[in-house]
Amino acid sequence: MSRRGPGTSHRGRRIDRRGDPGVTRPGVRQVTWAALRARRPVVARLAGWSVVEALPALLSGALVARAVDEGFLAGRPGVGLGWLGLLAGAVLVGAVATGRTYRSLGAVVEPFRDDLAARVVRAALRDATRAGGRADSAAAARLTHQVELVRDTFAGLLMVTRGFLFAAGAALLGLVALDPVVAALVAAPLVAGLAVFLGALPAMAGQQRRYVRAGEELGRAGASALSGHRDVRACGAAGRVVADVGRRVADQAAAERVLSRMSAVRSLSLGVGGWLPLAVLLLAAPRLVDRGLTAGALLGALIYVSTGLQPALHALVQGIGGGGLRYVVTLDRILRTCPDPTDEPDPECGTPPPGAAPAGRPDEQAPGAPDPGPPGGTEPAVRVRGLTFRYGAAARPVLADVTLSLPAGEHLAVVGASGAGKSTLAALLSGLLAPQAGTVLLGGVAVAGAPPAALARLRVLVPQEAYVFTGSLADNLRYLCPEADDGTMSDAVDALGAGALAARLGGLNGAVTPGALSAGERQLVAAVRAYLSPAPLVILDEATCHLDPAAEATVEDAFARRPGTLVVIAHRISSAVRAGLVLVVDGERPVAGTHEELLARSATYRELVGHWDDRPTPAPAPARRG
Repeated sequence: MSRRGPGTSHRGRRIDRRGDPGVTRPGVRQVTWAALRARRPVVARLAGWSVVEALPALLSGALVARAVDEGFLAGRPGVGLGWLGLLAGAVLVGAVATGRTYRSLGAVVEPFRDDLAARVVRAALRDATRAGGRADSAAAARLTHQVELVRDTFAGLLMVTRGFLFAAGAALLGLVALDPVVAALVAAPLVAGLAVFLGALPAMAGQQRRYVRAGEELGRAGASALSGHRDVRACGAAGRVVADVGRRVADQAAAERVLSRMSAVRSLSLGVGGWLPLAVLLLAAPRLVDRGLTAGALLGALIYVSTGLQPALHALVQGIGGGGLRYVVTLDRILRTCPDPTDEPDPECGTPPPGAAPAGRPDEQAPGAPDPGPPGGTEPAVRVRGLTFRYGAAARPVLADVTLSLPAGEHLAVVGASGAGKSTLAALLSGLLAPQAGTVLLGGVAVAGAPPAALARLRVLVPQEAYVFTGSLADNLRYLCPEADDGTMSDAVDALGAGALAARLGGLNGAVTPGALSAGERQLVAAVRAYLSPAPLVILDEATCHLDPAAEATVEDAFARRPGTLVVIAHRISSAVRAGLVLVVDGERPVAGTHEELLARSATYRELVGHWDDRPTPAPAPARRG
């Protein structure tokens, strides 16, 4: 069994430590080449225009040599001007080609930027919505700063690299055509300068990586300090927090100072590769002239070096030494922190077999693996075993060792005082929170670690604050069931009592403006959307609290008739009366039973019934005057 360094695979691809075991992520080189290969026609067009753009670099020295030797030194200025006129024409053609290269460059760079932005957004949403996940405060910086930085540096890297290849190649070809000895004298220091630069690149990349990490750490520290400034002040920890942020600022400043000192290496490589060839040519000029090199050819060689090789090398060194390093480090950061689910699995990374338990959780199944279920029986729609959850390691458990089994088609109402853990239970059932102990299975599938797409097929959660988006009513209703036709949507609207709202909006094609809807109307739209979902489990987390009792009864009755299982986090006692089973959450182990059973044996439930009496309160009788 081969040994490899942490975080690498046998193909040199990074193993994603944030995702599932066995999933690798491509490196910077693979992603860059993939972006270029995916747009081969555009890259070929860019190369073609680059060849045309390099015509002045190829012809400049030769045409100047002809103009001097055959024109001005021969006493024929008209001939000399004619050769220079040809050079001017080549410059005009090259200028036209330069404009075309930028157009082709945009067709390569912009789709690449879009792909990276999509990767960052997918990763941020996946992390925020997976079980136990939370929003990443650095995701906004990656999307707004790092992606744009990669886009700009990728464009600059393409331009300077193809500029060096074509311009320097054209200049060297011109030098060979003038005199191979001159070409050899120029190429030797050019290669030496490139070697100095390439040898220093690993150290430059390391310092650039340190700078990017320091910037991210500073952003996280600043965001934490700002979001928790009230707690900081209340705990008297202002000095400590300020010192911590100050250290982050100092680290970033130190990294930036080291980067600035690295510019000395770039200057050395430019001096060796760009200016030394000119000095060599001038020092060797007498001997070259003695061996037959004409004055025009010597001047042409100097032009090839000063207007072709030297600017191309300068652009390459500055571009790669600055933007190129930022590109490599920043893109690597994005790829490492934003793994894409489409990255191919590595068969040597130890992918666990189906049904194997993830490391560190021996009591749970692998995400998405079916549970064997109760022997000889039908798998429950919801099965909870030993569920314990607390907000914080030292906090009192909100739910402790909860065990529950709901058969398919059951209608459960969850009741309890405010803060007792009803919404927490809903979040645990839906996979939005991960328990510290115990398991949740929906239809035999373990919720813990299941990807969002798999959870969406198992359950639909309607929260108290309903979300609707700008668009047509049909777009909002069809969101969880794209194949729903107009007839199906109309039936759902009627079943949940949303017909008057749909008529007011102008029917299914009517425009929905979220700000123009009341909280109850938004809840109705969200309820119809969930009703159309193919998920077999519906969880209503006080999703009808802004509706009047009659409208709420219509919605819950419609969901009760809908095939599947219904869990209602209740805020009115009428929801419990309508349910076939009631679960009382009272800060300890919940108690389950029917409405009548709980009235007989649960003091907590009787107290809730007294507080949640939905009957209208009669007006007080007028006071008698005595």
